[in-house]
Amino acid sequence: MKSVALPLIALIVFAGYTISVMLQAEQSLLDFGISLMSRPDTAQVVIDLYLLATLAGIWMYQDARKRGQSGLSVVPYLLVTAIFVSVGPLLYLVVRGLQSGKTPSIPLNKHDSGLL
Repeated sequence: MKSVALPLIALIVFAGYTISVMLQAEQSLLDFGISLMSRPDTAQVVIDLYLLATLAGIWMYQDARKRGQSGLSVVPYLLVTAIFVSVGPLLYLVVRGLQSGKTPSIPLNKHDSGLL
C-alpha cells in the first residue's frame, strides 16, 4: 500500500483541482488549448508537457507488457493522458500498485510449486 500512497494523494489532489478549474472556466478545454498554442512561449510549455506525456505513455506500455498484460490494457490510460496529461500516469501507478498487492506469487523453482 505504501507504493500507492504518493500517486494516490497526487491523483486526488490534482484531479480535484482540475475539476474545480474546469467548472469555473470561461472557455472550453479545446479553446483553451488553441489559445495556448497561439503563442510561442506557451506553446513551448504545451509541447514540453506532451513530450513528457509521450515518454510516460511509452513507459506505461512497456511496464504493462513486462507484467504480462496486453498492450491494449494501457489504452484507457493513454486516452486520459492525451487529455489531462499527468492524470493518466498517476491513475496507472495507483491501479498498478493496487493490483500488485493482489497478484498471486509465482513459484521461483520447481520445489516451491508443490510438484515435488
